[in-house]
Amino acid sequence: MKKSAIVTGASKGIGWALSKALLEHDFEVIGTSRSGVIPIEHEELHALKLDLTSGESIGNFANSLKAFDKQIDLLINNAGVGPDLRSPLPDEASFDATFDVNVKGTVMLTESIIEMVKKGGMIINVSSKMGSIAYCERSGAVAYRMSKSALNMYTKILANRYDGTYKIASIHPGWVKTTIAPDNIEHARLSPEESAAKMMDFILSDFRHGIYWDAETNQELEW
Repeated sequence: MKKSAIVTGASKGIGWALSKALLEHDFEVIGTSRSGVIPIEHEELHALKLDLTSGESIGNFANSLKAFDKQIDLLINNAGVGPDLRSPLPDEASFDATFDVNVKGTVMLTESIIEMVKKGGMIINVSSKMGSIAYCERSGAVAYRMSKSALNMYTKILANRYDGTYKIASIHPGWVKTTIAPDNIEHARLSPEESAAKMMDFILSDFRHGIYWDAETNQELEW
């Protein structure tokens, strides 16, 4: 039977490339975006609207998912923002915007649909090496770094709660040429497709439950 995957933030960047890679690996993909539009033409791609800053939108998405009447094999919490990635100090607006998507929205979405994930299925949180306390050597991007640390804690909480039920991990996708930061397109090392390929290698492997993984270097990260 064909496996099903949810990819949040699938309209561009890493989420778009992951959706394409999953389709190539014969997954049925439910991709989300704020607009409900995913620029991929494929009969096994279903585009649904989801705004992680809105509890109503999360509820509507969960109801739409129930209408598919099938269990999910893989949930990839990819959607994220980084408005302060090049800011030396935090400000309230970008702090709230970052945590609303990267933490609150991701947690509330996961809690609302986790029972639709098949037993033995996977939950992958797309984190960042910038969320590692052990590797923190800079002082900027305060909200983004803290949000990814919080997401890592949520990964650990889920891993404890669902040990033996799901396989759960946080993954750093590498430094990727996306529009999340102004200079990433020019300077980042990986294309979205290259990052997605490395992440797929991890997802399809027999990875250890509860791990924090660097897809770019293919090694475990310290929390």
